Amino acid sequence: MKKFALMLLAATSLMTIVPAQAETQQAGERRDAREVRQDTRQESREVKQECRNGVVGNADCRQDHRQNKQEGRDQARDIKY
Repeated sequence: MKKFALMLLAATSLMTIVPAQAETQQAGERRDAREVRQDTRQESREVKQECRNGVVGNADCRQDHRQNKQEGRDQARDIKY
């Protein structure tokens, strides 16, 4: 009986350790993807502002802004998945 309880305790502790490591890796991937998206947003804002100050029309600036943000989302998706 005592042997069974020790085996059960060991198995239970091993089962709780494995998912924690997987969650840590996934959390790191989410964090990296979030940082990429935030950096992309800031860069895209700066590019859009520079574009608006230039000679190019507002519609072109909006399209560039959207395209930059989409590229950032794609990079973040590649990191996560």
